[in-house]
Amino acid sequence: MTFPELAPTSRNFDPGDWPSKRFSSQSGAEIRILYGSQRVNAKLELNYDNITDTEAEGFLTDYDDQLGTLRTFTLPAGVTTGTSVSMAAPPQTKWRYNSAPAVTSVRPGISSVKVSLVAVA
Repeated sequence: MTFPELAPTSRNFDPGDWPSKRFSSQSGAEIRILYGSQRVNAKLELNYDNITDTEAEGFLTDYDDQLGTLRTFTLPAGVTTGTSVSMAAPPQTKWRYNSAPAVTSVRPGISSVKVSLVAVA
């Protein structure tokens, strides 16, 4: 199975930071070294409110197919379209689950799902 092609009701995007290392001397002087040319550790949280239990099950099935947080995958285009904020990760970015999808039962047959992803180059 692939990541469900549903449009999320809300998104939370953290673009990550450039890989760097900071060194501080005893006097307080600081040196920072940049170790790359692209941001790393971008995070994306997706919320799917009031979807059917069958649609919610699709996220759990995909999580199992990806062996939890092990495998990487691409996201369907509909996940990041429709927002005015740029949620672009670096080119060739794949994603993996940061944690298991959290499913909340709203009422019989209807659930809400929160998915937490992390970008992997």
